Amino acid sequence: MIDAKKPVGFAGRLLPQGRRTRRTWLAALVFISALVALPFLFRLDGKTRADWQQFLGRFHPLAVHLPIGLLVLLPVLEIAGRRRASLREAAHFVLGLAFVCCLGSLALGYLLAFGSGTTGVVVMRHMWGGIVLTIGLMLCLLARPSWFSGRVPWLYPSLLCGVLLALIWTADQGGSLTHGANYLTQYMPVPLKRLLPYAGSTKANDSFYAKHIDPIFDANCVACHGESKSNGGLRLDSYAELMKGGKDGPVVVAGQPDKSVLLFRVTLPSDHKQFMPAEGKPPLQPEEIAWIKAWIQQGASPTLAKLDGIVIRDETPEVPLEPVGDYSALMDEIRRMQKGQGAKLLQVSSKPSDGLILNTIDAAANFNDADLARLSRFAPYIVEAELGQTAVTDASFNTLALFTHLRALHLEGTAITGDGLQKLSSLSQLTYLNLSNTRVTKAAAVHLDSLRALRHVYLYNTPAQPVAAQPIPTAQTAQTVTAQRIARNAP
Repeated sequence: MIDAKKPVGFAGRLLPQGRRTRRTWLAALVFISALVALPFLFRLDGKTRADWQQFLGRFHPLAVHLPIGLLVLLPVLEIAGRRRASLREAAHFVLGLAFVCCLGSLALGYLLAFGSGTTGVVVMRHMWGGIVLTIGLMLCLLARPSWFSGRVPWLYPSLLCGVLLALIWTADQGGSLTHGANYLTQYMPVPLKRLLPYAGSTKANDSFYAKHIDPIFDANCVACHGESKSNGGLRLDSYAELMKGGKDGPVVVAGQPDKSVLLFRVTLPSDHKQFMPAEGKPPLQPEEIAWIKAWIQQGASPTLAKLDGIVIRDETPEVPLEPVGDYSALMDEIRRMQKGQGAKLLQVSSKPSDGLILNTIDAAANFNDADLARLSRFAPYIVEAELGQTAVTDASFNTLALFTHLRALHLEGTAITGDGLQKLSSLSQLTYLNLSNTRVTKAAAVHLDSLRALRHVYLYNTPAQPVAAQPIPTAQTAQTVTAQRIARNAP
């Protein structure tokens, strides 16, 4: 006669014994059901929600490293515990702590995605990976006593292996969200890229958009606005998605840069709440913003090969940057300038060798040739001069010729005619020159050929503007966006 109180076969060893154990398993099943139902009850629909959710959610990247470290330590303790029992006891504590930390990290991650309106394929994969990982750890906690007692010796090790595999996959998805899908392959040697075709670019044609605009978005924006992750419902990983816009409507209005939210956001001050690229990424380069603006202004076409007034010398090799001298002795004077309402000299970085930026935004209308001449003592340390919309004239070329480390020069919207452009021929580091909306003539523009390092030239809306390569498609101008939406996003 068989004693019904004793477990029979595998089922008896696996099923929980005792009222308390059964209650624990029942509570675990309810909890697992709640975790699985979470994405369906609180859907990631791309809508932005409360600030407190985003505030707490942003601790997810910090919190997620703790359970990862504990899970890596766990199998080490279990293996070493075969010789030292105290380590096996420690492993049980580490397993419980890893479960609690994983659950907390999952909650913070969900708050981040739900509160910020983040959606996307990889976001969903990362979320489900976190759910599976949390459930796996709970099952490990429940199965470990059976393994420790020898009743079911294979279940806990199998579950632990599954948890470690889930950890690797989930961490990979999280890394793709943070760094982009091509993080490991971006700087891969060319021979390896040939062996792995997917590591190279899949967007190759001769249009201005494909060669110059799309790479900007790919490098700076797609990590947050791509297929894997699309904050605000906006994707910038293809032309069609770009022109579709986000949850608030179009972000590019063909032919109207002043009404294009995308251009508005990338030209905000870097400390503004709505500045893009966000999440601590560096601002776009001046030439990149100029390309985007000109591309939008001339129809935002996906096929146009060249833009009026923009010459990009792709065949010109990049010039190695030369460090400037040490301007530390002039820092007191530079700080006084920064506190004033006139022109400012801003440090590129904390390293003096990276140079200074001449910024005239607070004094543009009144800043003239004499004001520029008074900055001659700083000339060797200035690597970028933002003189757009100022009152400088052709006489400024005498002073600008002293800016021996100048790499970018903005003269758009000034009274420049180009008389004296040849004086800049000694600027061996100058790669960017914006002369749009000036009176530069074709005869004066000829002297640009003497600037051998020059790669980006802007002559839009000048007498020297080159003839368009082909007509701008008018179909792109059909899309519109209201000026009120721009005002709503404005500070």
